[in-house]
Amino acid sequence: MQAFKIPSGSMVPTLTIGDHILVTKFLYNVKMPFWDTIVVRFSEPQRGDIIVFKFPEDESKDFIKRVVGLPGDTIQVRNKRVWINGELLPEPYTQHVDPNILPHQVQPRDNLGPLTVPPESYFVMGDNRDQSLDSRFWGFVKLPKIKGKAFLIYWSWNGQGSLANWVRWERLGKAIR
Repeated sequence: MQAFKIPSGSMVPTLTIGDHILVTKFLYNVKMPFWDTIVVRFSEPQRGDIIVFKFPEDESKDFIKRVVGLPGDTIQVRNKRVWINGELLPEPYTQHVDPNILPHQVQPRDNLGPLTVPPESYFVMGDNRDQSLDSRFWGFVKLPKIKGKAFLIYWSWNGQGSLANWVRWERLGKAIR
């Protein structure tokens, strides 16, 4: 296991700024220490898993997002709705805060694809879709770059208001889904 702190709002409402989470590192595979070489593979990430991975554009940073597309899937985003292999993906966990729909010529946030997920790669998105830097902008996450699956919020605080209200007691021990 490894502990991580959520620094941004890209996964709101599932995870909020100030959540501290636990990630299981051995659910998918075992890697050689200090390298991304997979020694033993146990399972594959599944659609809906919330994973921590090395950010493809700067591997010194860890990112957390939800797996949306699996290897071989065809992904399309049309007017903020995600289609997988021609079928609408039900996503009750998402949030949209901007009522505007941006055309694909402006940016890929609301309209993208279709594109096919390469082998041993995953298409990931934040739950706060209008405010998430994710696969729509920088591409796929390769399997060896995945650190693990998030499963528990062990601490949460907002750092605002009175000292007595800093801790978000209702989030402590909450399973991540």
